[in-house]
Amino acid sequence: MTDLSHLARTGAEIAVRVTPRASRNAVVAEVDGLRVYVTTVPEDGRANAAVVKLLAKAMGVARTRLVLVRGQSSRNKVFRLS
Repeated sequence: MTDLSHLARTGAEIAVRVTPRASRNAVVAEVDGLRVYVTTVPEDGRANAAVVKLLAKAMGVARTRLVLVRGQSSRNKVFRLS
């Protein structure tokens, strides 16, 4: 798991690219940004919930502090840390 504690600033916006139905759950920092792989299916917000859980764990913050700003049904999402 990638340590993203340096991103844990109030008001910070984190852009991620999500891959649902992956073989494993992972957060990977790449040259072009963050990629989040989740094993869940993108139905009824399950994949979004899994992404929030993984990002919060990698950043060392509570899940309730991450708010989805853009990309509810897109692979490209933007989260804000409140």
